[in-house]
Amino acid sequence: MNILHSLILGDQGEDLLILHGFLGMGDNWKTYAKRLTAYGYRVHLVDQRNHGRSFWDSNFSYSIMAQDIIEYCSYHNLNNILVLGHSMGGKVAMHLACHHFQLLKGFIVADIAPKKYDPHHQQILNGLSNLDFDKISSRAIADENLSNWVDDASTRQFLLKNLYWKEPGKLGLRINIDVLKNASEAIGKGLDKDAKSNKPCLFLKGQNSDYITDNDHSIIKYHFPNADQLLITKSGHWLHAENPEEFFRVISDWLKKTSFL
Repeated sequence: MNILHSLILGDQGEDLLILHGFLGMGDNWKTYAKRLTAYGYRVHLVDQRNHGRSFWDSNFSYSIMAQDIIEYCSYHNLNNILVLGHSMGGKVAMHLACHHFQLLKGFIVADIAPKKYDPHHQQILNGLSNLDFDKISSRAIADENLSNWVDDASTRQFLLKNLYWKEPGKLGLRINIDVLKNASEAIGKGLDKDAKSNKPCLFLKGQNSDYITDNDHSIIKYHFPNADQLLITKSGHWLHAENPEEFFRVISDWLKKTSFL
């Protein structure tokens, strides 16, 4: 059995799993994890399959990724957990709440709705899959190559966090790009119509993001009747990075309100 890689911060307290978004990794959330441990949580920064330091596998779907979390929790003897998921990680959190509800105490979803999304990462995926590491000898050269596909420098900086030295003088990607470049349909999949959960939850929208629209509020309530829905101002899809203080205040206030803090 393959168990997801994680970095665990905090020696005791309630277990809170943070699930990163598509092409991310748990390490992106280390600052939040450190702050949450001060509130008495044991925080698990989980790398999902085909991401970070976790195992690679050709099978990739939300039901499979949710099963990965079930097996991770069994391995670490966790139950009654809290989950914070961003984008893809939020979809995994929703799937857990609907199909493995006995494991969760509550969950937070950052800037994603339960609906189907059309593929929209293809330019990024093409850029990453076209990085030729037989010719790329530095992060600067990788960035220059990727700029032919991705204009935004901050997006490239995020993506290139996946670079690592496979061996002296040889760079590679931690993500399994061969699988992920063909995963757009799986990533965009919405919840089944009959998937519902009464678990307490919080859905956060980035003010400048179009991932959650006004029409989605009723969809969220349909699947999750006990959902609170709040806005993070001055932020887009990467709301936790673009307005970190407000993001942390909102999640910590909600955790207090729901007696999870």
